[in-house]
Amino acid sequence: MAEKNRDTKMTPIAKTLNKVENRLAQGTNCDSVAEGLANVAKASELLSSVWTLPPSQLLRFHHDVNVAAVDGGSTPGFDGNKDDAERFIAISSSEIARYQRLMYANGVKGSHRRLLIILQGMDASGKGGIVRHVFSQGDPMGMHYHGFGAPKGEEKDHDYLWRIKRELPGNGWISIFDRSQYEDIVMPRIYNTYPKEVWQARYDEINRFESQLVSDGCAIIKIFLVVSKDEQKRHFLSRLDDPTKYWKFDPSDLEARKRWDEYMAAWQDVFMRTSTDQAPWYLVPADNRWYSRAVVSELLRNTLKNMNMIWPPLEVDPDEMRRQLDTL
Repeated sequence: MAEKNRDTKMTPIAKTLNKVENRLAQGTNCDSVAEGLANVAKASELLSSVWTLPPSQLLRFHHDVNVAAVDGGSTPGFDGNKDDAERFIAISSSEIARYQRLMYANGVKGSHRRLLIILQGMDASGKGGIVRHVFSQGDPMGMHYHGFGAPKGEEKDHDYLWRIKRELPGNGWISIFDRSQYEDIVMPRIYNTYPKEVWQARYDEINRFESQLVSDGCAIIKIFLVVSKDEQKRHFLSRLDDPTKYWKFDPSDLEARKRWDEYMAAWQDVFMRTSTDQAPWYLVPADNRWYSRAVVSELLRNTLKNMNMIWPPLEVDPDEMRRQLDTL
């Protein structure tokens, strides 16, 4: 009876997460590798059912969406609470790690499958937290993180895409960009550091660049974290009040805040001109960090799952290798 009472108090999402964990536990008893992969795929589909609609549909940019009108405090598609989201992330992250190892193994054997994740957003939108939380259970072997600031040193001597190309994922790898080539459109536009014809040409240049990447096996997830001005202010004040966060505060962040409307207009044009079928943008409300982290985890896990990878086959005669090992 006590067990029944506890079950009735659980949220629908919590009940679904229990089912996912039970299915994953059953997977340890699968009779074959193929059966195990199928079980993981089914568990991932069940995990996705906690969303009323997939984030890939709800949050994908469409031309009738205005970034300035997106409510940073909303949680579209997720009816659970923070505890539900954190539990979802923990389960999803473990599945991401499984798929990541699978992609890495295929990359070692020559597959061009790889993944580029682009994180953009105003200051204090939670880009660093996304990386820490969603990828906490990933394997460092096969993951690469890079944050892009203003070009400096050798970077200034090259085309703006030169430094981007240096950080792209290798076969089987995941690269996570904190800011990206899109800064080379937005910043010159706002601060007039290049003539208009220079940064205007970059929309099409970037589209061609990304199209080539996708054609060569690199999946791209582009995420803009939408934080409200009030929430950004709260984070800025917390950085000024907490000695352990002083290092995060940069006075230049206030200059960007003054130009908030200019930034929103610049990013709106980026989304209008560079959200493509091959590499769409997702506008993710980010005032509730637990929500934005859950969304990114869902997008990432499904992107990896939909690559439909299998473990690479053994390329030698195992019996012959065993015979040789017996003699060594």
